[in-house]
Amino acid sequence: MNHFLADVEGRAFRMAQIATGNRDDALEIVQDTMMKLVQKYSHHQATEWKALFYSILNTRILDWHRRQSVRNRFRSWLNWNDGEDEAIEDVLAQHPDETNHSPDAKLQDSQFMASLNTALSALPLRQQQVFLLRIWEGMDINETAAIMHCSASSVKTHYARALEKLREKLEDHQ
Repeated sequence: MNHFLADVEGRAFRMAQIATGNRDDALEIVQDTMMKLVQKYSHHQATEWKALFYSILNTRILDWHRRQSVRNRFRSWLNWNDGEDEAIEDVLAQHPDETNHSPDAKLQDSQFMASLNTALSALPLRQQQVFLLRIWEGMDINETAAIMHCSASSVKTHYARALEKLREKLEDHQ
């Protein structure tokens, strides 16, 4: 179980951070997901852990968005802002570059990564989660559907829409 959690924690954190836009909230979501997996599902077969983990993660992210929606409603009624307006960090740009590029190529890569991060953050949550599960985690349509508690056709639709929006927003980098 420890090896599995060590393997998925970085990618799960990036997914949660993109979904929430907040490093601390993302860390809390991932930690909660890991604890829930260990407490409730450690007796399951290791082959089941990945789908269970991402199903729990997806649920925790949805719960976070629901709570934020309620909090934001109260804040708008009370005209209250507690200083939580943080810009999302460019997590993708923090990934180490193991190739030796010229300064121009490095600048283009940096600009692309910033644009990609912004475009991912702008996607609706379901599209964002489908895209990240399919691309980052390499899950197939049926696995993604099971994790997100929706149909395979819904996954296909969200994925196609996410790709379309990302291509549109990133067309300057082609």
